[in-house]
Amino acid sequence: MSPRATTTVPMDLDVTRERLGKLGLVHASEQLATWLAEAVAEEIPPHRFLDRLLEHELRAREERRVRTSLVRSGLPTGQTLANFDFAFQPALERSRIETLATCQWIRENRTLLIQGPPGVGKTHLGVALGLRAVELGFGVVFYRLEDLLAALKRDADLPTPRLRSKKYLSSSLVIIDEVGFEPMTRQEASLFFRLVSHRYQRGSILITTNKGIRDWPEVLAGDEILATAILDRLLHNSHVLDIKGRSYRLRDLERAVSQAGR
Repeated sequence: MSPRATTTVPMDLDVTRERLGKLGLVHASEQLATWLAEAVAEEIPPHRFLDRLLEHELRAREERRVRTSLVRSGLPTGQTLANFDFAFQPALERSRIETLATCQWIRENRTLLIQGPPGVGKTHLGVALGLRAVELGFGVVFYRLEDLLAALKRDADLPTPRLRSKKYLSSSLVIIDEVGFEPMTRQEASLFFRLVSHRYQRGSILITTNKGIRDWPEVLAGDEILATAILDRLLHNSHVLDIKGRSYRLRDLERAVSQAGR
């Protein structure tokens, strides 16, 4: 008795695409025909073809997640760890920044305070670490201090359940840029304290500031008691980066003047 002959049922691409779409595998559906033709031409085994198709789907989903999260975060574009000029700030330990880029401090709900004079790269580092956090799957939101204070004042009378849904409370990491350029009013300082208290040991805060810790009372409406209460929460189990290098903006200005004088 001869062995039973096997028959190959041809793939109906339209039906397969439809099924992939119903399963939510949109990217795999779009690339199916192209990748199937390549698999046939290169004689790729079925299991490798399937693995390749799923790998593409996962990579495309991850890229879309990052794009969407970046838009929602409000992070400025173009400031990454790759294009930060560490050579211009030799006192800044690159290894320490690389450790922070693992985002373990965010997993531990810790604070990162980046302080130093204007132009030394505080915002660049803050944004770059925020971008890294997004890439690793954390919810991130970026505020300039004046925008954050405006949001806090708008929401000042909201009940706690509705307040918890706000991004500045619900995100894994809140980045607050440019603290210290203008003093807060007493109302703003009180609302800032409420934010810090809500997030204390529940979520991470990254703050960039041109003020040293001893100068914070003048930033917080001159209220030393309130400043002490805020700093007590911010500095507990925190990281502090103190950048004391030259200004990138002044460097660029010097270069421009030098080139213009040639």
